[in-house]
Amino acid sequence: MCGASEPVQCRPEDLYRAFVDLASGRISGPGIAETVRTISDLRNVFREEQRRSGMNQHQMVYYVRSFKPVPEGTQGGLFWGWTQINPGLVGDEYFMTKGHLHAKAECGEYYLTVAGEGALILMDANRRTWWKPMKAGTLDYVPGGVAHRVANISNGPLTLLACWPSDAGHDYQSIERCHFGARLRLVSGAPRLVPE
Repeated sequence: MCGASEPVQCRPEDLYRAFVDLASGRISGPGIAETVRTISDLRNVFREEQRRSGMNQHQMVYYVRSFKPVPEGTQGGLFWGWTQINPGLVGDEYFMTKGHLHAKAECGEYYLTVAGEGALILMDANRRTWWKPMKAGTLDYVPGGVAHRVANISNGPLTLLACWPSDAGHDYQSIERCHFGARLRLVSGAPRLVPE
């Protein structure tokens, strides 16, 4: 089997298969891409940049594993991802993903929450920003043209699965430049969306 400790020859059909741990949602198999985002990777994402820069730069904020059985940009293909976001705060702002639009604006995306509690933060083309609570079992659809990011609002890890078109692409630069129209902050012990 591909991925075993001894080198083996992978059959072409194995490249289109991954394995999902149904308890955790974690995916494994040949060709799984991994991305780790630490505090140092999230420069200018949080409102209090000075506070972020004073934190342990090696602290992991979130971890992504992606199953991409076809090349990026393949029309009609699909990708599958597993993300775990750790609990934590930068000032009063929850640990969260960088946030993005899709480069191919009309592409949507699904998020299935596996464990923990989170917030799906959304922003339309008019910068109207809102959020939806996430908990185990919620399935959220993000329509095309809507910027999205996920924050962990619990004391434990937030785990989710995602599915998106292989030709969607990711536009992180627009969010880095203009940010969302509001920020999800811890206010009086609860998450609250505060306009920028």
